[in-house]
Amino acid sequence: MGHGHGHGHAASRAADRRRLVQVLAVTGTVLVIEVIGAWLTGSLALLADAGHMATDASAVLIALSASYVATRPAGPRATFGWHRFEVLAALVNAVVLLGVCGFLGWSAVRRLAHPTEVEGGGMLLFALAGLLANLVSLAILANADRTSLNIRGAFLEVLTDALGSVLAIVAGAVIWLTDWTRADAIATLLIALLILPRSLSLIRDAGAVLLETAPRDLDLLDVERHLAEVPGVVEVHDLHAWTITSGMPSLSAHVAVTDAALAERGVGAYLDELAACVADHFGIRHATFQVEPAGHRKHEDLGEAGC
Repeated sequence: MGHGHGHGHAASRAADRRRLVQVLAVTGTVLVIEVIGAWLTGSLALLADAGHMATDASAVLIALSASYVATRPAGPRATFGWHRFEVLAALVNAVVLLGVCGFLGWSAVRRLAHPTEVEGGGMLLFALAGLLANLVSLAILANADRTSLNIRGAFLEVLTDALGSVLAIVAGAVIWLTDWTRADAIATLLIALLILPRSLSLIRDAGAVLLETAPRDLDLLDVERHLAEVPGVVEVHDLHAWTITSGMPSLSAHVAVTDAALAERGVGAYLDELAACVADHFGIRHATFQVEPAGHRKHEDLGEAGC
């Protein structure tokens, strides 16, 4: 006996897609500008910022693709729909970012050991253009749904990229004023350090969803206690909670009820009350319950032993 609730995100997804398209246009334009700037000035920090811009652009492309795929309806094979595609996209983003981080760190160390000529004035101008573009992108994403791993990933990438542009600006100013070219390599290392924790955080969050661990903000003991307080309930077991995709927690449980209570209220009333309990107290609107007589547990144990 089950009872489920779903909630759609169609309107918010459509609005987020429009924002992502706008960010992609801004990011792609400045990516080209910074690559040209890195080539003209010889700046590794500008190239690092351009590389980060490239990951931003790919992140937005993946997020857009994931958002479209996630709107496909459920089917006989994909019974939960395609929401997990968004989580896979976030994981791919994080792995790519780790690769970029390693490349930037390796290149910066080489530059520290063997400094090369960098044109500080031009580097400063191109970095300022990058910062302006990032601020525009942040303004576009400010009102997006950041409970989504993909939207959060895109927002954090643009935010960190803005910080990277600030570092490139500082390095360009230092080189322009003092001709100390190692500032370029130091800025590159700092940009790589900015990327690293964000990548690890996305891998952790995406991995938690894919491994179907309980949501971090959900205390299953507290859930069990609330369900057990429903009149007539004598036991809650086989309680499981997981996340289908960001913002879509799910739960299932077996709830044992006294024979007298079942006869008086009926299964339907219990399903409604249990679903309302987890929705009101924990924000879980996709829940499945098996309501069973109190003595049914021994039959479940026999079933686990086999026929």
